[in-house]
Amino acid sequence: MELKNTIFLVLLISTTILQISSATPNRSELDRFIESSCQITRYPLICVHTLSPYATKIRHNNDQDLAQTALTISLARAKSVAIFVARLTKETPRFKRTEYLAIKDCIEVLGNSVDRLAQSVKELGRAGHAVASDDFTWKMSNVQTWVSAALTDETTCLDGFSERAMGGKVKRLIRYRVVHVAQVTSNALALVNQFAEKRSVKLP
Repeated sequence: MELKNTIFLVLLISTTILQISSATPNRSELDRFIESSCQITRYPLICVHTLSPYATKIRHNNDQDLAQTALTISLARAKSVAIFVARLTKETPRFKRTEYLAIKDCIEVLGNSVDRLAQSVKELGRAGHAVASDDFTWKMSNVQTWVSAALTDETTCLDGFSERAMGGKVKRLIRYRVVHVAQVTSNALALVNQFAEKRSVKLP
């Protein structure tokens, strides 16, 4: 009797482990999900590079998790660049007039970008709980509009440093960082659009 009970327990534990393993995707499956999803973005390599460290926080085949993570990363990096540009004006007191005006405008539009991305992160979370098609469409329209506007803000910052007369060092320091943020935001928008398209089909 004791042997039978032991065998039964071993079989039960083994079955439970198999069920958990099959229900929980491994890291390679999550990485493949990220890689395949990123193919629809404009910068797929950057997309994979930025999202892969967060793979364990993204549920397998969950487009909302993917879009939410991408937006959150975009927001964090936009904040970081905005802080960097603002700090640059304090640490480098002497600027040409063209540099000063460009940096001033850049700080303003990056602030707008941060605000819009923050709104988008919250609205996307609310959209995920929408049960009616109209409500979901409205919330996703807000997210798409705000992320598009944030991307425009980032591009506007870059436009200010496009003149040849702009100082090389300042231009390189800011442009490199803002270009990366714009690329990450562009990718986030593509993933948001993908989630909106797939989810809207399932809602009544």
